[in-house]
Amino acid sequence: MKRHSASAVLLVMLLVAVTIPAYTKEKNKGDAGRMLTGKVVDKQDNPLADSVVYLSNTRTRAVKTYIVGPDGLYHFPELSPNIDYEVYAQYKDQKSDTKTVSQFDDRKAVNLNLRIDTKK
Repeated sequence: MKRHSASAVLLVMLLVAVTIPAYTKEKNKGDAGRMLTGKVVDKQDNPLADSVVYLSNTRTRAVKTYIVGPDGLYHFPELSPNIDYEVYAQYKDQKSDTKTVSQFDDRKAVNLNLRIDTKK
């Protein structure tokens, strides 16, 4: 009987070892992160093509960039929901205000328009 007990315990341990990682992976599948989108515009809300959007991870200070097209739109997918980010845009020698995406903002999709005064 002891032999069957040991085999049963071993089988249960093996099932747990296989099931927990699969469950965790499935659970985190929906947590692909958050999406930051927006538009770079001038004072008259016209898109500013070829602007560069800078996204800075406030924890690591790593910076990602995005060059916007003619529509002025940008997007940064799969951002960690547990980190604050700072974002701003630059067009020629002008810069937008810096905005923050807070880890306490629980929206899955954040939309921030960045305005640049091109007449300075």
